[in-house]
Amino acid sequence: MKSVFRAVGIAALLATGAPLAAAAAQAPPASSQVGPVPYARADVLRLAEKVADYQLATMAAGYIPPNTSRDTADLKGWVQGALFVGLRDLADRSDNPAYRQAILARGLANQWELGKRFYHADDHVIGQAYLWASRHGAGDAAIGPLRQRFDAILAYPPKVGLEHAEYTDPRGVDCDQRWCWSDALFMAPATWFELSTVTGDPRYAAYARKEFAAVTDFLYDKDEHLYYRDSRFFTRRGPNGEKVFWSRGDGWVFAGLARIIPLLPPGDPDRARMETVFKEMAGKLKAIQKPDGYWSPSLLSDPAKSPPESSGTAFFTYGMAWGVKAGLLDRAGYEPVARKGWAALTRAVHPDGKFGYVQPVSDRPESVSYDDTQFYGVGAFLLAATAMADLDLKPAR
Repeated sequence: MKSVFRAVGIAALLATGAPLAAAAAQAPPASSQVGPVPYARADVLRLAEKVADYQLATMAAGYIPPNTSRDTADLKGWVQGALFVGLRDLADRSDNPAYRQAILARGLANQWELGKRFYHADDHVIGQAYLWASRHGAGDAAIGPLRQRFDAILAYPPKVGLEHAEYTDPRGVDCDQRWCWSDALFMAPATWFELSTVTGDPRYAAYARKEFAAVTDFLYDKDEHLYYRDSRFFTRRGPNGEKVFWSRGDGWVFAGLARIIPLLPPGDPDRARMETVFKEMAGKLKAIQKPDGYWSPSLLSDPAKSPPESSGTAFFTYGMAWGVKAGLLDRAGYEPVARKGWAALTRAVHPDGKFGYVQPVSDRPESVSYDDTQFYGVGAFLLAATAMADLDLKPAR
């Protein structure tokens, strides 16, 4: 299958974005998937490449998964942008040049431009692919429009608050000019911090420091050590009276921290604060991981009644594996968490490389099935896989 996917000319076809009408083939239920879980670096990367090759081939053919939002086909948007963040990490580790070519081809197709929404974090995440491309053959041209956009934001910073309106509000959700929802902490801050690193201009990092601190003070529950998705969820409760913390929403944050922390110098006060939040979240997530290795879509809900969900689980597994490798998390305590999460993720991979159990686009915990897949879920899986490859673990007994 891999050789067939690579033969279609992945990089050359990625400029297309029209949906394909044909439906994806049904796969057997996850319980039928058998075989040892790959833990050695080469085996993990082999599975990551299988998933990436399936995703890139279907994208190149124009296929858009069902149950998507209207912005899924946007070549500059967050749905596909999150996939390209995962492809960055795979390209850094794989001997196959197709992933590097895919990133460069997408940038050329986009003319290195961000999405249309000027301030919106979702339209900044694709900039992380451009920053990678700038260091791998594309040069300064790859970040020219990015710098122009961020310079303009610095010149005219948003002045709205962080209170999140309902999406049905006819006045709109103006707080999204800032990072007022948890997803934004994956989409934008790493782009700002990395641009500061690449250019040597401290203004971008200063902006990101200030905004990250503001939204953390606002959304982080210091008792539960989890982030609310946004302010609408402060008072909402689940069927058993539990607070509602959305798995993928907290996954965006946990993975975002894993990408931001290395961009700050050791001993930096802001880095220290982020490391503290990361370790607090890790402790909570360890305590609520389900016996099957997944995390519940609603993190504090009854685990016996929750379905598998792979996007939040992939982001958490990525963060756990990265944290162990970086020395922030105790290996004896957290390697087993990463192993369990990774084993669960491998059960979500269909025989053809499709990655399932990804909750469709939403802003809260909802239902999910084995056949549900999304581009951002694959990006999360690639992050988890590459972090697990870096651990290069021995097989479980």
